[in-house]
Amino acid sequence: MSETPNSMMSTPSGRTPGRTPRPGEVPVPGQPKAMVYICGECHQENEIRARDPIRCRECGCRIMYKKRTKRMVVFDAR
Repeated sequence: MSETPNSMMSTPSGRTPGRTPRPGEVPVPGQPKAMVYICGECHQENEIRARDPIRCRECGCRIMYKKRTKRMVVFDAR
């Protein structure tokens, strides 16, 4: 009987032991997560995945800005 390494074993629920998902993380196998960027010229929203060319789909501009997060960001001022 061949043995499988500990990293390849999984629990009955299908999760790999030793790896806890981060809050809000949804694992999607085989599909890179798309980020939303805003074009610097025409201000259209574009979804860009990893390894995609950084270019607006509307006007072709290469200046893209990352869309602001919806989470509240708090800084301590001293």
